[in-house]
Amino acid sequence: MERADNITVVILTKNEEKDIFDAIKNAQKLTDKVLIVDSGSTDKTVALAEANNAKVVYRAWDNDFAAQRNFALQHVDTDWILYLDADERMNDGLIADIAKATVSDREALYRFERRNSAFGRDFKYGVLGPDSVVRLFPSKGVKWEGKVHERPVGEFPEKTLKGYLKHYTYASFDEYLEKMNKYASIGAEDRKLRGKKCSVLKDLVFRPAFAFFKMYFLKAGVLEGWLGFVLCLNYANYTLNKYVKLKMMGDN
Repeated sequence: MERADNITVVILTKNEEKDIFDAIKNAQKLTDKVLIVDSGSTDKTVALAEANNAKVVYRAWDNDFAAQRNFALQHVDTDWILYLDADERMNDGLIADIAKATVSDREALYRFERRNSAFGRDFKYGVLGPDSVVRLFPSKGVKWEGKVHERPVGEFPEKTLKGYLKHYTYASFDEYLEKMNKYASIGAEDRKLRGKKCSVLKDLVFRPAFAFFKMYFLKAGVLEGWLGFVLCLNYANYTLNKYVKLKMMGDN
């Protein structure tokens, strides 16, 4: 398949040396234009990226995923932009769908499926069951919002592509717990900045309980066995911790 010259793939990094080579090679199946936004790697991430013909720019990490993604926009001169994480890989079907979409003059926010793999296994249900993400859109007229669980916002219709991303997430349970704690902290900071308050009954009791119910029953985490149960409990705990941190930031 001929590679596209009207799209830039952006990858955010911080110490991603184990993934960055495969991430860049996967992106280069689609386009030669790969932009790395690095937030201060101390391993071989930057050297590997540059050795594999990716452009690298630096932005200091400030607990704001949206700001990090928006920073990339000033370094992109193509009509389209696609955001990937270092642990995500496009399948061939998605690569073909993206190539078609970006030559069709159909400006849109493009969504596609993401299938998660963690702890050495694939997940079909619950917390790590397949989800969908909006990552492809015109490079003009779209901005990211949200310090964590960020989302792109623009005046374009939303469309869905048929291919999928494979997401090779948490290698260990310690890594999972560490990331959930970090996300809880960023989420609390974001809510504090937006003037949100913490209600003991609503946010410390009902939200965590519903988070477990949603993941274990509504999203069928029960079908993932004992690990599905543990992940649903930890998702409820993440929800609780996010609002506990908000409460302790001065919302008394």
